[in-house]
Amino acid sequence: MAAAAAAAAAAVGGQQPSQPELPASGLALDKAATAAHLKAALSRPDNRAGAEELQALLERVLSAERPLAAAAGGEDAAAAAGGGGGPGAAEEEALEWCKCLLAGGGGYDEFCAAVRAYDPAALCGLVWTANFVAYRCRTCGISPCMSLCAECFHQGDHTGHDFNMFRSQAGGACDCGDSNVMRESGFCKRHQIKSSSNIPCVPKDLLMMSEFVLPRFIFCLIQYLREGYNEPAADGPSEKDLNKVLQLLEPQISFLEDLTKMGGAMRSVLTQVLTNQQNYKDLTSGLGENACVKKSHEKYLIALKSSGLTYPEDKLVYGVQEPSAGTSSLAVQGFVGATGTLGQVDSSDEDDQDGSQGLGKRKRVKLSSGTKDQSIMDVLKHKSFLEELLFWTIKYEFPQKMVTFLLNMLPDQEYKVAFTKTFVQHYAFIMKTLKKSHESDTMSNRIVHISVQLFSNEELARQVTEECQLLDIMVTVLLYMMESCLIKSELQDEENSLHVVVNCGEALLKNNTYWPLVSDFINILSHQSVAKRFLEDHGLLVTWMNFVSFFQGMNLNKRELNEHVEFESQTYYAAFAAELEACAQPMWGLLSHCKVRETQEYTRNVVRYCLEALQDWFDAINFVDEPAPNQVTFHLPLHRYYAMFLSKAVKCQELDLDSVLPDQEMLMKLMIHPLQIQASLAEIHSNMWVRNGLQIKGQAMTYVQSHFCNSMIDPDIYLLQVCASRLDPDYFISSVFERFKVVDLLTMASQHQNTVLDAEHERSMLEGALTFLVILLSLRLHLGMSDDEILRAEMVAQLCMNDRTHSSLLDLIPENPNPKSGIIPGSYSFESVLSAVADFKAPVFEPGGSMQQGMYTPKAEVWDQEFDPVMVILRTVYRRDVQSAMDRYTAFLKQSGKFPGNPWPPYKKRTSLHPSYKGLMRLLHCKTLHIVLFTLLYKILMDHQNLSEHVLCMVLYLIELGLENSAEEESDEEASVGGPERCHDSWFPGSNLVSNMRHFINYVRVRVPETAPEVKRDSPASTSSDNLGSFQSSRRPKVLQRENSGTAQVFSLVAERRKKFQEIINRSSSEANQVVRPKTSSKWSAPGSAPQLTTAILEIKESILSLLIKLHHKLSGKQNSYYPPWLDDIEILIQPEIPKYSHGDGITAVERILLKAASQSRMNKRIIEEICRKVTPPVPPKKVTAAEKKTLDKEERRQKARERQQKLLAEFASRQKSFMETAMDVDSPENDIPMEITTAEPQVSEAVYDCVICGQSGPSSEDRPTGLVVLLQASSVLGQCRDNVEPKKLPITEEEQIYPWDTCAAVHDVRLSLLQRYFKDSSCLLAVSIGWEGGVYVQTCGHTLHIDCHKSYMESLRNDQVLQGFSVDKGEFTCPLCRQFANSVLPCYPGSNVENNPWQRPSNKSIQDLIKEVEELQGRPGAFPVSISSETNLSKEMESVMKDIKNTTQKKYRDYSKTPGSPDNDFLFMYSVARTNLELELIHRGGNLCSGGASTAGKRSCLNQLFHVLALHMRLYSIDSEYNPWRKLTQLEEMNPQLGYEEQQPEVPILYHDVTSLLLIQILMMPQPLRKDHFTCIVKVLFTLLYTQALAELSVKCSEEDRSAWKHAGALKKSTCDAEKSYEVLLSFVISELSKGKLYHEEGTQECAMVNPIAWSPESMEKYLQDFCLPFLRITSLLQHHLFGEDLPSCQEEEEFSVLASCLGLLPTFYQTEHPFISASCLDWPVPAFDIITQWCFEIKSFTERHAEQGKALLIQESKWKLPHLLQLPENYNTIFQYYHRKTCSVCTKVPKDPAVCLVCGTFVCLKGLCCKQQSYCECVLHSQNCGAGTGIFLLINASVIIIIRGHRFCLWGSVYLDAHGEEDRDLRRGKPLYICKERYKVLEQQWISHTFDHINKRWGPHYNGL
Repeated sequence: MAAAAAAAAAAVGGQQPSQPELPASGLALDKAATAAHLKAALSRPDNRAGAEELQALLERVLSAERPLAAAAGGEDAAAAAGGGGGPGAAEEEALEWCKCLLAGGGGYDEFCAAVRAYDPAALCGLVWTANFVAYRCRTCGISPCMSLCAECFHQGDHTGHDFNMFRSQAGGACDCGDSNVMRESGFCKRHQIKSSSNIPCVPKDLLMMSEFVLPRFIFCLIQYLREGYNEPAADGPSEKDLNKVLQLLEPQISFLEDLTKMGGAMRSVLTQVLTNQQNYKDLTSGLGENACVKKSHEKYLIALKSSGLTYPEDKLVYGVQEPSAGTSSLAVQGFVGATGTLGQVDSSDEDDQDGSQGLGKRKRVKLSSGTKDQSIMDVLKHKSFLEELLFWTIKYEFPQKMVTFLLNMLPDQEYKVAFTKTFVQHYAFIMKTLKKSHESDTMSNRIVHISVQLFSNEELARQVTEECQLLDIMVTVLLYMMESCLIKSELQDEENSLHVVVNCGEALLKNNTYWPLVSDFINILSHQSVAKRFLEDHGLLVTWMNFVSFFQGMNLNKRELNEHVEFESQTYYAAFAAELEACAQPMWGLLSHCKVRETQEYTRNVVRYCLEALQDWFDAINFVDEPAPNQVTFHLPLHRYYAMFLSKAVKCQELDLDSVLPDQEMLMKLMIHPLQIQASLAEIHSNMWVRNGLQIKGQAMTYVQSHFCNSMIDPDIYLLQVCASRLDPDYFISSVFERFKVVDLLTMASQHQNTVLDAEHERSMLEGALTFLVILLSLRLHLGMSDDEILRAEMVAQLCMNDRTHSSLLDLIPENPNPKSGIIPGSYSFESVLSAVADFKAPVFEPGGSMQQGMYTPKAEVWDQEFDPVMVILRTVYRRDVQSAMDRYTAFLKQSGKFPGNPWPPYKKRTSLHPSYKGLMRLLHCKTLHIVLFTLLYKILMDHQNLSEHVLCMVLYLIELGLENSAEEESDEEASVGGPERCHDSWFPGSNLVSNMRHFINYVRVRVPETAPEVKRDSPASTSSDNLGSFQSSRRPKVLQRENSGTAQVFSLVAERRKKFQEIINRSSSEANQVVRPKTSSKWSAPGSAPQLTTAILEIKESILSLLIKLHHKLSGKQNSYYPPWLDDIEILIQPEIPKYSHGDGITAVERILLKAASQSRMNKRIIEEICRKVTPPVPPKKVTAAEKKTLDKEERRQKARERQQKLLAEFASRQKSFMETAMDVDSPENDIPMEITTAEPQVSEAVYDCVICGQSGPSSEDRPTGLVVLLQASSVLGQCRDNVEPKKLPITEEEQIYPWDTCAAVHDVRLSLLQRYFKDSSCLLAVSIGWEGGVYVQTCGHTLHIDCHKSYMESLRNDQVLQGFSVDKGEFTCPLCRQFANSVLPCYPGSNVENNPWQRPSNKSIQDLIKEVEELQGRPGAFPVSISSETNLSKEMESVMKDIKNTTQKKYRDYSKTPGSPDNDFLFMYSVARTNLELELIHRGGNLCSGGASTAGKRSCLNQLFHVLALHMRLYSIDSEYNPWRKLTQLEEMNPQLGYEEQQPEVPILYHDVTSLLLIQILMMPQPLRKDHFTCIVKVLFTLLYTQALAELSVKCSEEDRSAWKHAGALKKSTCDAEKSYEVLLSFVISELSKGKLYHEEGTQECAMVNPIAWSPESMEKYLQDFCLPFLRITSLLQHHLFGEDLPSCQEEEEFSVLASCLGLLPTFYQTEHPFISASCLDWPVPAFDIITQWCFEIKSFTERHAEQGKALLIQESKWKLPHLLQLPENYNTIFQYYHRKTCSVCTKVPKDPAVCLVCGTFVCLKGLCCKQQSYCECVLHSQNCGAGTGIFLLINASVIIIIRGHRFCLWGSVYLDAHGEEDRDLRRGKPLYICKERYKVLEQQWISHTFDHINKRWGPHYNGL
């Protein structure tokens, strides 16, 4: 190695080390000394010698790494071999040297600390990568991209601000301290101080070494990058190679990154190094004789060349090849100037286009005089380390480490400017690399990570724009990028089109690869100074419009007419995204700077170039006057730019609209395509495009969807409104009907032919056309509404469709798509408008219901006055939403009593039009529209086919709009001159709707098919005036021209339109020869195959007014139903706004219109009165033709069939009802106890059950047993009880920890293992209960079924292929009746289940007799009505259910015996199941029995049946009578002091037994059914034991003094008669007995400390004893209630003890209740008390002689458990999130990707983490088994939701944290502050305690142990 180093050193030209060289190994030993020596040498004033020495050393040290790169590049193995000792070693060595040298001989860590002290940290600048959690505060941000790290955010004060937390997508950096990006008020405490003043100056010698060492180090890194990069083969660089090089460089880059973190002082040194051009020149020029450097320089040149960049010889400057011919030369020059080195394409590149205007050859470009600074031309080569570093960063596709290093330097201002310029200089190169990249997503994120830091800063952006032509570069780069994927447009004229559009199928668009560049562009346009430069620069605008035109007409849809399209392309997503991002967002950005009068010039510029681009486009697609049929594109960005700038000009800049409008011909062209889109929308909704697949519907929806609508449909409609306001109204109206293809329908004849539309589509297309007109005429979004009014209208429309949550409203209200436009959703105005129009409905919780969220619902007055159906129709994506809004409106009217029937959409008054658009209203006053309205009214009145109520509604709406917007009062005189006879030539005399309404039309000539009824010659009688005169005229083929025969008018929309179009063109074009355009109308003429048309003349004699009045009659179904209201009250005409008319149906609408017509003109009023006076006879029945007869018959037949069907259905319903009544008593509330499981009627001899499968009723028999549907589940809820009321808190700091020592399960475990240490195993297993953890809980829905029926039901489920939410193989099913989840069937025991009277009656036997009977009964094995020997079906089922019960829980929760598989285990397990179920029921009742009453769910309890099953199995194990505890309880035995310890392990002393367990053992050992008096007897005996235990525990707990005092007090009373029932006497006796052993002796001081010294009063002692006994009494009472069906009494808490005692028969009947109750009075000793106590205490005495401590511990039984609770959660979710989302997992010590925390015990786990997987179980599943026996409740930290694991299934439960608007924030997408919702948490806890997760949550899925 040394040799290699020496050789390298020798190779350095000329610089020989001034000292004799040390051997390398020696150097290594003494780095520190060398460093110190060098530092001293360099500190001298004349430091040349030192500098040279250092250079040589560095040369040597850093060259030692050279072989490594060669190895990495895989080029020169020999060189690698020379490297000896492995590359890794050399690298580390070099880094060590650098650290030593920087520190100048001191320790590196001290050096770091020293440098940090000089850090003037005014900026935070913390850089983060993707997935980091950061904050954004809109209140403090100046730039919308502002973000803060969590630390700065929490240190600052943002209370009440509009902030949110977000997960970084691309990475970012903290802006704290940067006043360019955020307001200073939001800075955190650390970055508030303007720190430059108080930081001392950096001592010169501290960083001196760094200045010498770092240039070499960075050069070394660059050499590495050069060496490591191999020009890729054709398929792009192999990712592996690049990554390998990067991995090797990891330590070097990390070292640099650490340097940046040392603070400002070090950063400024680094900046100097990175930007110093001299250093770079010296080191990298490749001159000199160092071979290594030369080689690396060559590699660098190769890399440049292959990137299409040229390395300039020094004095020459080369132009750049131009990407396309189309760009204006000005832009080209700008571009060349800006990015010289980044020449767009190499000559060899395939993108080269022929028309490169000679720029392809290298030649100088002279810049226009001085516009661009000449110096820009010099940046053609990399002149500093920084520039080359960025170059390689791009080459290597932005490695994360490099990006972080480059960004970490940004707080240094000088660096920031240099870096930004460098970035801009490389911009085109970045784009090219991005296009080629395979990982474009990652790369895009990294690019934006950098650029957003640079371009969000306005000052910086402005500087770069001025100095580096940023705008030119960006626009040209974007243009070039898109040019690579252009195709020929097929719009309009496919063959001759010259227009090119982007191809949406290309990866560039499909994958959004253009996103980073567009996003940068939008970002810089948000700065006013930059945007102004853009809007002033004509060349740029031209280029930009050129760019936008690439999107004009993209993604063309052609209607499939024959078969369904084979392949539905999904390119439309790409197209919509591209238009929104690349065109609309920059447009909104520019618009946001055109808000004031002074900016008029900008608008004029944009509009001018926009129109030019549009004109070019029309020429390119060869457009004349008709759009090509059956094709539509939704993308017209040029139209939309034009529209939006017009709107802005009028609204904000007070520009005169006409000054920016083109001529009429251009307007006509402009309206065609937007109108085509509107017509296509109607076609799509009419299913005419159905063969194009679903994607075309998707496009129609996206076009109006909230994120797109104000960049798509709104500008389109606005543009149409502008055109309509300036074009001839008749032309416009006829164009609309022609586009919608319903011209042929608008005829008076009853039949017609439509040549362009199928009959089934006609009606919906007509509805579409009318709806479009209504929207066009009543929408005011851009015609004069203020921003707040718009917001209000949008909000009302959304709320009327459905109640909305706050976040969905924010999402649905179209905000300005450009985030920087200033109108931010969630802004002040949003909240104030919301509170004005809506009421907040807080979420409600029914424990079983679905989790609701907080919703906003419209206020009543909004429905009353602001509901606007037009706005709703415009904004609905789905048609059903319109219906939904109408339904809600109807409901409101019914509820408020305003209107009972089915209302029509209300007519809403509009805001006034802006004066510029007044012309729009001419549409309402043009003859064409009036003719259409008249025709439609007539057709509706005559019941012509194809017309719906919707059509009528729209017609009336249009008439009303016309009346509202009529011209000033017409003079009545001029109108009255001459009658209707005068005007032959046209339908209506004038164009004012008010006067035209009363104009009578007598005859109309129509073209009809020969088959039409009008053609038939009728008898002359029919020509009477009231009938339809059907004169047949001779057939005239030339009818299309207007006839002046004086009798009738014929009307053709198409002809009308042609004429107008011709006129306009003649007017607008001077050269007449150009006028003759090819007539395209031939398309619309009827094809020859149609039947002959013939002309008929109809006599009409109606006016619009008369038609309306007749309609009123028709709608109301009464003759003469209309009576003019002003005849009664003339006032009504003066103020026609009457609330009475504002809501209602068609009748109301007609009345409202007539009223308005009358109030606007006296003539109309008079005519209406006249019409009403002539009693209008009913329309006579038309002659019925055969064809019509046929249809009538059909109708009649249909009607009859309908009636028949109704009848059948009614019959079926009544049958069903009676069936329900019989079969489903089960859930009817009246019968509280439908299953006679727990009925208390004694006369029932045998219980009868209904099988819910076969429907038969009957008793359960041994051959055909019935069973209860049950769900068995293991539960550890009981084990979670603690002895304090306050629930534990979830730990949110490192200090807080939860230890499970005090849980019920832990205490019981400790007790059992203690007993097992000292006593005989089999006896221990009878002294306690298990099942606190993993106990089996049995619950039922109360329905029963035959067990054989159940088996066949399970079979059918097995064969059912439907995906069920449960696993049939595990025996799971849902109850066939109520669908509740279940997994087993519990057999019902035959016989009556309530005991017959003899059993119930208390017998008068003495307690001694009963004790004997009990003992005998227990001794008899298998004394059962069912003999076990004979296998009946019943006993088989009982065994199988017992198996199920065992398998429900894990083995570890069943086996506690030391000898595995011992029968004692089963015995213990079985009575513990009973215990578990009783204890859980007690908890469900709130932990006590004060509420009394029947069981919480009388029919739902299966304890009785469960007892039978358990008893049957318990009896199989007979206890040896020797060991039966019953003996010890009821008989005195000979005490033999010697007996004590012969055996190895004694039995458990009776005082250590758990009394409740003893109770269950005794009862389950008895033959069933049990007799009541035996039960009472057992309870009495056990109570004596319990009481003695209480006294013993009390004696241990009190102090020595108390003990002796009590001992004496009691001894005195011992002789009294009632001594056995006095606690004092008994206590003193117990104390004296126990003190014989060593129990009290060990009394050290620590004992006393444990028990708080209480002053014991008689009251407190009584309370203590009662509390000790209560749990036993509660369980016993519950048991009695279930076994004997007795109700539980309710009581106060104080008297619970006495009530339960008397209910259990413990209290003697003669007991007086006056004096205070004493628990001792319940005692009923079976044998003399003192003797038996002595016997019991003796057992303990013999034990405590050896183990006093344990003896004492075992006497203390913890019996007072409080209810179980989940952990208490903090108020604010952020506290949980901040602690846990970065917390490391205790198992794998990594930070989990999906952290979760258990809400039962607080354990932190990795969800789905493979790191913590054990035996194929992931951690959450494993934890759910250990903590909850299969039930786990986890809070997912990153999603704020709760997930429930139940066995092998899981479900998402929802969130218990809601934001201020009562909404969940799943996955923290919105990142708003969340607060605990206590009601929800209670519901969750309730479901956990009551084990109802399975029943209430519906969406379960299997987790395959993967959670």
